[in-house]
Parts: sequence; structure tokens; C-alpha cells
Amino acid sequence: MSSTPKPRAARISAGLLTGALALLPLTGCSFSSDNVSCSPSSCTATLSGAGAEAEILGTKLEFAGTQDGRATLGVAGASVSCGEGESVSAGPLSITCTSVTDDAVELTATLG
Repeated sequence: MSSTPKPRAARISAGLLTGALALLPLTGCSFSSDNVSCSPSSCTATLSGAGAEAEILGTKLEFAGTQDGRATLGVAGASVSCGEGESVSAGPLSITCTSVTDDAVELTATLG
């Protein structure tokens, strides 16, 4: 009895599935800002310029600007602010502002 080779479609499907699984950890974030990088449980983002946006772990963030060393963010329809090194809870996210400059904020966001 001879073995039958796998059909071409099955080989292609297996390759596509492998590729999709490799990209799965990256699906937590999308962005229209300078920089967003994610692990499965958190994202780090740099939002620069008023109006910069990112979708992080399923939640939309918008950078509204800085004043007196505090960044103002719109998170899931609410407004929050944080200074460098401070953490705030907003919607489903816990956000830590790691750097705040005159026109940008770098933050780390986790669920919970």
C-alpha cells in the first residue's frame, strides 16, 4: 500500500494557519501613532502630537496633550491624566505614564 501525498490545498492551509498563529500575540494592539509594541498581556505606546490615537488591548486611547507635566488621555470615552511615573485606571486598562514631554507621552497599558 503506498501513501498518498497531501493535496496542495492542505499544505497551503497548514502554512497559513502557522502564520496566523505566529501573529496572534500582536493582535492586542493597533495604532496610528509613532510606536506601539505588545506582549500578550500589555502594550507600550508612544503617542506624539495632540490627537494621536492607539487601540490597545481592545480599548481606544487618544492623546489630548500635556499641561504642567501631566498628559491628558481619552480612554474609552473618559478623560484621565497622569504625570511621569504615575498609574491610573481607565475603563478596562491600568495605564502607567513612563515619560511625559511637552508633546508626547510614553505609556504602558495592561488589562485590569
